[in-house]
Amino acid sequence: MTGFVVFAHGSRLEAANETVRAAAGRLRESLPTEQPVETAFLELGAPNLPDAIDRLIANGANRIVVIPYFLTMGRHVERDLPRMVKDIAAARPGAMIEVTPPLDGHPALLDILRDRVREALV
Repeated sequence: MTGFVVFAHGSRLEAANETVRAAAGRLRESLPTEQPVETAFLELGAPNLPDAIDRLIANGANRIVVIPYFLTMGRHVERDLPRMVKDIAAARPGAMIEVTPPLDGHPALLDILRDRVREALV
């Protein structure tokens, strides 16, 4: 079974962390099958990535896809996340962990920008 982790930076503002959790919840509800989805934070939020992956494994996932909830390919996505995933995978033999690109470059972002322009022009 494949499980998903929506992985964000985390914030001292719990409302910001809750926004990410809510997005992950909406993702879970939108999937056609009961794919498990967890939220994880690099820092300043809980759970962290190893704990989220452990939850997925405990629920039967043997393939885990980490979706960086980051707009661009910055230091955390380019350097920190791959290192973390390598360490996590080494400690969990049998679990295949993959990472998708960040949100940058996805065609839906242009739609979002257009929506913001339309809202500003009303």
